Amino acid sequence: MNVSLHIRHSRTARVTAALLSSAALAACGSQHAEGARDSAPTTSFTEQGVTVTLSVSDWHASKGTLTAVFTPERKGFHLYSTDLPADGVEGVGRPTAMAVSGPLKAEGRLAASAEPRSITVPGVETPVPVYPDGPVTTTLPVRADGNGDATVLIGYASCSTQDGCTIPVSDRPVHLHVTGDRATFSPH
Repeated sequence: MNVSLHIRHSRTARVTAALLSSAALAACGSQHAEGARDSAPTTSFTEQGVTVTLSVSDWHASKGTLTAVFTPERKGFHLYSTDLPADGVEGVGRPTAMAVSGPLKAEGRLAASAEPRSITVPGVETPVPVYPDGPVTTTLPVRADGNGDATVLIGYASCSTQDGCTIPVSDRPVHLHVTGDRATFSPH
């Protein structure tokens, strides 16, 4: 084999290996940076056929956004609107709700990612507002008045037009520790 040809191939292989290594390191660094941005405090629980995933985002100077994603476990189930009265419509349904207590205060209303639609329920004269079947994301702007342990109270009920309703969940507590520079979920 020609020595100059061998050196040229060897250099090309080394340069290619160096470029691939640099690209791999850059990709890892990019994923780490994205992961760091997305590392909002999160917790979840499943109760009465719905998984609820809570997270806190954009926490700066004692303010942030509390997000809850309500995901029915079974296909064809929906959640009731946040605007449903606390006792439902003619006793049917319970609103999707999130409230805070302790040093954490709401800075606005609970908003949902989906638009409610009205359904009729046998034996109920008034239409009932529900979200489309499947997951619903709600957000609540919050602020901390001081440091300490706060409680997030979650409420909801899920139903299916074919399979009926689950037992409503009311004031299910989730604990959160807040300071001016962070909010973290804590077991209690």
